[in-house]
Amino acid sequence: MTGEELSPNGDLDAEPTAEWPVSLSGVTESIVATLGPNGLWNLAALGLFAADSGDGSITARTWGNTRTRRNFHRQGEGYVLFVDDPVVFADAALSIVEHEVPVLESAHAWARVSVERIDSGTDDGTDWEQWALRPVESAVEAETVPTVDRGFAAVVEATVAASRLDVAGYDEDKLRERLAYFAAVVDRAGSPREHEALERVREHSAW
Repeated sequence: MTGEELSPNGDLDAEPTAEWPVSLSGVTESIVATLGPNGLWNLAALGLFAADSGDGSITARTWGNTRTRRNFHRQGEGYVLFVDDPVVFADAALSIVEHEVPVLESAHAWARVSVERIDSGTDDGTDWEQWALRPVESAVEAETVPTVDRGFAAVVEATVAASRLDVAGYDEDKLRERLAYFAAVVDRAGSPREHEALERVREHSAW
């Protein structure tokens, strides 16, 4: 099923009937698409936390008054996308990206999920909310042979560090040291696409 064939609306009252399209453990970085009041799908990075209990439950946190948080409250659902394109990930993580359909062509797999707020709090002056994500439908669009890519991992870590610049509670000097290290990794081990992604990190942040 392609993104153009997906319907943004559906019955989320029933119990989830789908499985996650990939095996999840630890923290898996993904992109989440949520429908905004303008009728467009907003893309953002979202870390998926697998429970230590191994019961298959997946949670995620939103930080601050983001579009993802507001759309979760408004719609009660979203699409979780699994991508390996570093430019797509960097843009979603650090800038405003909107599309007419929820599933990108670059997504290797996706899951439409219902979301339920299960906790909230404040850390260093930033409000957060924790959500339980339950798959309603899912699909694998493409299968690839797994590889270990240091450049892509460095880009992901760079987006995390860059997103925390100018945020109370984080040491900016240490963040910039991390960014310099991640840039050095991309310089040595990154592909042309990962070099481009690192430039997007610079463009979209206070780095």
